[in-house]
This record gives sequence, structure tokens and C-alpha cells, in this order.
Amino acid sequence: MADRTETEKRNLAEELAAAVRGEVSFAAADRALMTMDASNYRRVPRAVVAPRDAEDVAAALRVCREHGVPVVPRGAGTSIAGQATGVGVVLDFTRHMRRIVSLDADARTAVVQPGVILDDLRAAAGAHGLTFGPDPSTHSRCTLGGMIGNNSCGSHSVAWGTTADSVRALELLTYGGEQVRAGRGTGPTGAPTGLPPRLRDGVKALVDGELALLRTGYPDLPRRISGYALDALLPEAGTDLARALTGSEGTLGVLTEATVRLVETPAARALAVLGYPDESAAAEAAHTLLPHRPMTVEGMAADLVGSAAGLPKGGAWLFVEMGGASPGEAAARAEALCRAAAADGATDHTLVTDPAGRRALWRIREDASGTATRMPDGSEAWPGWEDCAVPPARLGPYLRDFRALLTQHGLRGTPYGHFGDGCIHVRIDFDLLTGPGIRRFREFSYDLGELVVAHGGSLSGEHGDGQARAELLPKMYGPELVGLFERFKSLWDPAAGLNPGMLVRPARLDENLRFELLPKSPVPVEFGYPHDHGDFSAAVRRCVGIAKCRNATTGPGSADVMCPSFRATGEERHSTRGRARLLHEMLAGEVITDGWRSPEVHDALDLCLSCKGCRSDCPVGVDMATYKAEFLHHHYEGRRRPAAHYSMGRLPQWLHAAAPAAPALNALARTPLAAVAKRLGGIAPERPIPPLATETFTRWWWRRRTSSAAPSPSAGRTVVLWPDTFTNHLSPEVGRSAVRVLEAAGLRPLLPPTAPPRQPGGALPQPSLPRLHRPPLCCGLTYVSTGQLDRARAVMRRTVEVLTPLLQAGRPLVVLEPSCAAALRTDLPELLADDPRAARLADSVRTFAQVLEELAPDWQPPRLDRPVAGQTHCHQHAVLGDAAEQRLRERAGLTGQLTGGCCGLAGNFGFERGHYDVSVSCAEDQLLPAVRESPQDAEILADGYSCRTQLAQLGDRPGRHLAEVLAEALGEGDA
Repeated sequence: MADRTETEKRNLAEELAAAVRGEVSFAAADRALMTMDASNYRRVPRAVVAPRDAEDVAAALRVCREHGVPVVPRGAGTSIAGQATGVGVVLDFTRHMRRIVSLDADARTAVVQPGVILDDLRAAAGAHGLTFGPDPSTHSRCTLGGMIGNNSCGSHSVAWGTTADSVRALELLTYGGEQVRAGRGTGPTGAPTGLPPRLRDGVKALVDGELALLRTGYPDLPRRISGYALDALLPEAGTDLARALTGSEGTLGVLTEATVRLVETPAARALAVLGYPDESAAAEAAHTLLPHRPMTVEGMAADLVGSAAGLPKGGAWLFVEMGGASPGEAAARAEALCRAAAADGATDHTLVTDPAGRRALWRIREDASGTATRMPDGSEAWPGWEDCAVPPARLGPYLRDFRALLTQHGLRGTPYGHFGDGCIHVRIDFDLLTGPGIRRFREFSYDLGELVVAHGGSLSGEHGDGQARAELLPKMYGPELVGLFERFKSLWDPAAGLNPGMLVRPARLDENLRFELLPKSPVPVEFGYPHDHGDFSAAVRRCVGIAKCRNATTGPGSADVMCPSFRATGEERHSTRGRARLLHEMLAGEVITDGWRSPEVHDALDLCLSCKGCRSDCPVGVDMATYKAEFLHHHYEGRRRPAAHYSMGRLPQWLHAAAPAAPALNALARTPLAAVAKRLGGIAPERPIPPLATETFTRWWWRRRTSSAAPSPSAGRTVVLWPDTFTNHLSPEVGRSAVRVLEAAGLRPLLPPTAPPRQPGGALPQPSLPRLHRPPLCCGLTYVSTGQLDRARAVMRRTVEVLTPLLQAGRPLVVLEPSCAAALRTDLPELLADDPRAARLADSVRTFAQVLEELAPDWQPPRLDRPVAGQTHCHQHAVLGDAAEQRLRERAGLTGQLTGGCCGLAGNFGFERGHYDVSVSCAEDQLLPAVRESPQDAEILADGYSCRTQLAQLGDRPGRHLAEVLAEALGEGDA
């Protein structure tokens, strides 16, 4: 039997590879990437095919049909009901079939392939003052094919409707290979046009025979997405076959091209955020705002947004966007709406007209699908009842009943969503890991299905039925109409080869759960994972698949970093989600079978820059840099490591040893011997070796302290200045500049010794040059990034021993290098979770700007009055934040914003052999263009050593640390 299975697999692989010009993969890694979408479900496909065009789709269907293998069309994989998973061949449309074939601005239509990203279509249409109306929160990565498959909606549906309202014609292929052009209208016989005879006659007979059922069986509400929209085939509905097929979840045909409607976008917009006492009040008010013709009416409550920063007073809010021909008209319409809302129960409001302010507030709403996956106490919450909808006027009573049902079942959830359309999103803290929890999930689902129907609603109001809700369709439609769905499916797909188990004849809603194969108890790991109770599986489960990491760009005015390697490669396995999926499959052990030794996981993590961008930018807080370090530790445990781990992973000890010979080594770096050294050290041949400081920062410091010309100690507050490896050995000018500025601000910087002080009470020992020969203090960053966690822990313990006495008096630890500050703030306490001193040390960490703001608030920096360009360090963005840096720049007259993204050098990453091209691509994403386009008098800021090095090696304008710029402006001094 096994031999027969292997033979069938080999034959399928050979025939697909011969027939399809696009990529065909049966590899474990590619299959593992497609096991899940953004739902609770998991299925393992046999193969993944990336067709290049409709001919490839037809060829793949023919081969699969001959072998009896099912086919699942897939876009960005952000479906929440499980319909983008399957056990057959997955057609991945995101690689090649992503072309906008044509755009007719006069006719307001566009012809697109199924893999077109929504934001790409919106950008192309925007050049003509047009847009595509539906805009789900995943607009930056979802595809038109996926939107058509699910009949997606989005926040502007009160103005522009669902995807079905925007579809004009669809080109499809059935599993049997028949070509279909679905549009609106009938031919001479009264049958839909664009169908082959078998389907044409069958569809007409089915509709003609069930007119009464089609006219009475569907609820009337704007967000009715569940089931097949067969009522669109009624004569009075215009026999709209394209509309009937929209939302069929890839179960009837495979989309190869679509003609869609575009709408005129307002010249100006204003966002009114209305505060209400509670969620019920907001829900009751939402439908009363519709006569004002808003573009959006979105709602959320305080249990989702937490501190509600930037929102008006209240316990719940409605986000209402108004359009206009001018900013004044949009603002006037929004003000009129606010007055009407105030008269109808709104407690407060905020009116935002500037684009940046609107983006900041909309991000709260758009990230909700991720942030809602964690309850306030950190426990997990899951989809499953993500988008049911009721008539808008029934939303208030429905939400009260919904909250009561949660309480009855002992569950918690945080509703939010499209209040103006009566559509509610919610993640619920189901226990999907144990038998009793799964039974409760099933019982609650049945009860909620009945509640939705009792309020005249739809089980799905946006994301489709898939496996999550299709089992409950008889509650909504009754057995007769569901039987009609099955007949329609059999007519189009008699072999049941397209996305079986979805929507029609579905699997049970509690089968195929993606957690079934995960370890039942925590696996042994090195990091503490404090936000996941020490459980690595729980950390990996954080990724729910919403794929914000697949954004092709970070967007205008965005400071986001995640995910630079995906933007450089465009490959799923090099996204945060892709890596999380592979780690999930590694723990499951079914597709990825080598555990920590897995080459598939290793290869995917190889291009992770450890930029930590996902730690802040991922709505669910996935921390791939930490997961990568954990994996590398176990992967190489007891084995020889790559040369770069020994050369750059242990950089602090090499630089310490090399310091006395810096001039000679700098000379050798300019000879042919450098190429040999780079080859032996695993360093990219394209990278010049940076020069070593001929006098380290610490030696300069102690020499200055013991000099007779040393300045008198300041009477100001003492701060401990951290001599990180990069500042000490590679850019001591940054340290000298920081000392100059700190002293000018009235602070007293002191360096830690290199060994624990013997004096009681934490007093600093008298400086003496011989101390410099002892092992250097280190944050452990390079050991962590290469997964040498035993060494990292040893280095960190020594750092804790030395610094603890010095910080007991409440002294802050000032760290100039952002990556080292981030390591001390996060990696150190998470690796030394058993040592309470580590957490106290982490709490003491301050950046250069933070310590000036906290301890010298009245100090006025020198005025520079010029623009800035450059990049916020990715670790600073992710871990420390740069608000203090922005305020310090403003006080110094440095105007403008730094870009987001990652410089691409990222510590050891860009120096490692094989990473150069990706490193350069990351730099070209934002940093280098921003510097090139900046004014000639702009100050190029780069607080990170990696960022400055990347600019020096790839650009023509060097960057400087903010401390250097301020010190230069202060003029000559002891520094």
C-alpha cells in the first residue's frame, strides 16, 4: 500500500511538472506553509502549484482530475473560516497571477488576475480619482481572488457594499475543465449567458424549478454572506451569475480573471470618533447615523483598545468617516454628524481631518483582528465566530444577548466591527486544546447560531462559512434551501474536486483543529517567554495568520519595520507568518519531521534579520528574533556551527583581544589577506572590514579620568554609561560625544568597571588602566542573534553581577547603541528569568534621549535648524520606542521624520556570506532612497552602528548618532 501511494505521488508530481510552467512543489516546507490560513483549522496539502496563467490553471486541473486529487484555490491565506486550506493541490495565485490586465477610468472598471493585491489595485485606480470599494482590514495583502471567493466587505461597505456589488464579470474554470464567463443577464432561452450547454441548461432548470424557495428563503440584510447567493439568479435580480458565484469559496470554479467596478473616491475625508457610555449605546446609535450618508460606521469598546489613547471620553466608540469635495465640506459634514450624535446619546467626540491622524486612529481598528487574539490577562482568544451579522437596527439587542450567551458558557470575547452594517467581529477565549474545551466550543457555536438566526441575521457577514459555520447553515436556511445548495454544487462540480468539505457537505466545525498535534506540555527551551507562561508552543500559536507581515510596503508615513525579508524576497517562507507556520509544523511533527534539526525551518529563519520588527508591528506580538535564537541554539547543540557564528557571534571577545593591535589589523584589512580572513570567517566577500578604533572609548574614558586636565565631577545626577562593544571598539566618537552632551546637560556619566566592585554600598572603585585587560562587559547581543544562548547567559550573568550594585541607588543605565539597549531590556531578563536582578537591570535601561528628558528636562540643546533624514533603528522602534528622540530633535530644531524599515545590515546578518543581496535590498526599501532624496543640508541620523555602516558602504552620505550632532553643535570641549 505504501509503495502504491509513493508511486501515485511520484506520477502526480511528474505529470504536474510536465504540464505546468509555473512552480510545482511537493517539498515539506512548501506544503507546511499552506497547512493553515487565518482560521482555527489545519489541513496538509499534497502539493503546491503556482500557475503562471489561465493555461497553467487548466493544465493543473486536468492532471488533478485524472488522478482524482482535489484542488484548493488560495490567495493571501487570510481567510478566517478555513476555506483556504485543503488536502489536495493548493493553487497559489500570489506569485505570478497578480497582474492588473487593464483599467478603464472612463468606464470605471478594471480587469484583474486573482492574485492582484487589493492595495495595488487601489493605488492604480487612485491615479484616476477612483478606488475599489470593499476594503477589509487586510487590504495591504489580501487578493482580489480571495475577496471574490469570500465576498469580502470592509469598513466602507455602508457606502460601497460588498465585493459582490463590485463584480461585473468572472472568468472561471470548473474542475471538469469547462470555461465559464459569468456576467449579468440571459440569452434568448432565458438562461444565464457565458455558460457551456450543460451548465446553462442545468442552472436554468434549477432556478425555474425553485422560484418560490429562492424568493422567500433569504433574510434581507446588507451583510448576508452565508451560503450560495442563488437569489441573484432570479429574473427580478437580473440573473446575475457573477454575483451568484461571488462568495462561493472556490467550491464551484477556479477564478482566472475578473472585471470589477471602481468607484469615485471623495477628494477629502474627515473622521469623527464618537464616544458612548458603553457598547450597547454605541450599537443602538450606529444605524441612526446612516441617513447622514457616512462612508464608514465602525465600532469598538474599551475592552479592545485598552487605554484608549487618542480617543474621546467613553466606554465605546464609533469611527464614522465622512467624505466631501473639499476638506471644508468633509469637515462640515462630520461636524453636523457629531451634533446629531450628541443629541442622540454620544458623550464626546473627536474630529480628525489630517491624514496622519486618521491613519493612526484607523490602525487601532485595523489591528483589532490581531490584538483581539489576546485577552487583557494575556490568555488566548480565537476566531470561529468572527463575523456574524444582524439587521443594523437589531445590533444593540443582539449584542446584549450575545454577551449573556458568553457568560452562560463561561467564555469571554471582545466584539468590534462594522456596526453600521450590523456585522460583528469577535475573538473568544475558547479552549481548543482539550476535549472539554472543544465540546464547549461546539455547544456554544450551536447556541450562537440559533441566536443569530433569531435576530434575523447571517452566520457569516464577511468572511464566508468555510468549515467554521457551514455545518450550521440548516439553522439559517432550513434543510430545503441547503439541499438546493448541494444540488448547485453537484451541477458545477459533480466530482466534488473543488475545495471539498467547505460550505456544502462540510466537515464538522470541531474537526481538523490546528492545535491537535501540538505538544501537550511545554517543550524545554532557553528563553522565559514571560508573555506565554514559558510555553514555546503558546508563543508560536500567537501567529493567527492575518499576515500583516506580508505587506509589500510599509505605507506612506509609516514607521513600521516588519517584515524586511519578505519585502526583499516576496516569499511566504521569509515572512513572519511563514516562519511561524514552519515552527508550528516542526512542533506538530507531521510534515516537518526533524524537530529542532529541521533544515526547512533553518532555511526559512536564515534570512530573518532578527530586526525585532514583528515584536511591535505584529498585532499579536510574534517575536521571531527570539524564536530564531531559540531554534539556532537547539539546532546547533552539540554540532559544529557556521564560521560566522564563531567570527561575528563572538565579536566582543575578538574585538577585546584585537584592541592593542588595532593599527596593524587595520593595515592588514586593506591587503589581499582580508579576502582570506573573510572567507575563513564566513563573511560576505562584498563587505569591507570596518576599521577598529585605535583608542577604545573605555581607554579614552579612563585616560581622561586620570588626567590632570580632567574636568571636575558634575554635581548633577549620576548616570551609568554603558560602553557597548560597537561604541567601544568601532565608533568611540559616539561615546565621547555622549559624554560631552551629558555633562553639558548637568549629568555625571560614569562607566562601570569590568569586574564587580569590592567597596560596600555600590561605590565605584578608583579607575585604573589594568582593569581594561579583564574580560569586557557585554549585553550578549551577538551571542543571542547567533543562538549561542549558553554563552549569552554566562555573559549576561557577569553583567548583572557588575551592574547590580551600581544601579541600586536608582541610577539609570544609558545605552547608546539601540540594539544593545534592546538586548538588555528584553533578551537579558528573558534568558535570566530565574534572576530578579535581571528584571531590575532591564528596567533601568534608558536611551540617550530618554535620560536627557527624564533627568535634565530643563536643559536646552543647541539649535541646529536643519532637516533630518535617516532611519529609526529597528530595535529601537520595536522595543524602546523613539518618542523621546523625536522630542529631542524638535527641541534642537532638527525637522522632519526618519523612515521606518530596517537598514538590512542588522548586526551580523548583512556581513554573513550569502546575505549580501537581501541586505542591500532591505537598505533600498526605505533607508537609501530617503537619504538620496533628502536636501543636501539635511543631517543624516543613524543611532545604530549597523545603520551607519550600511550607509557608509552603500551610500554616499554618512550617518551620525544624534549625540555626535549635538556635541558638534556645543563646540569644542573636553570631549
